Amino acid sequence: MIRKGFTLIELLIVMAVIAVLIGIAIPSFRGMQEEAKKTKAGGDLRVLKLAVEAYNAQNSVYPSSLASVEGGSVVQTLPVDPFSTAASPDNVYSYALSPNSSYYIIWSTGTNNSTTASTVSDAGVVTEGDSGQIGTTNGTAPNTNWK
Repeated sequence: MIRKGFTLIELLIVMAVIAVLIGIAIPSFRGMQEEAKKTKAGGDLRVLKLAVEAYNAQNSVYPSSLASVEGGSVVQTLPVDPFSTAASPDNVYSYALSPNSSYYIIWSTGTNNSTTASTVSDAGVVTEGDSGQIGTTNGTAPNTNWK
């Protein structure tokens, strides 16, 4: 007599194969999420840099904060930093001017979720607060995460 259906061993083997495939897929998916956040931050930073430069073109001075460019012709509302956490309460990108207001930096907390401030000198040299931060500047960028 031939029985129809699966044996317990066959079901266990199928479940083990599925578990192995899931184990392979999850780390790959997390890596893709990280890359998506980096890409989003890069796009947001380009838009914010354009907004700051447009503000400068209209007012002959760089804005004192990113809030100054919000509602303008380039940025209606400030984008949310994709790396932001509860440690960064505003959930927006950070912004700083050099002491002489000639240079600026805009940065994301980055892959390490660092809230350590980056700075820019009067000569335009950026000192990053953390190597995982992603940013943009009109000065001298410190590494490949800065444009």
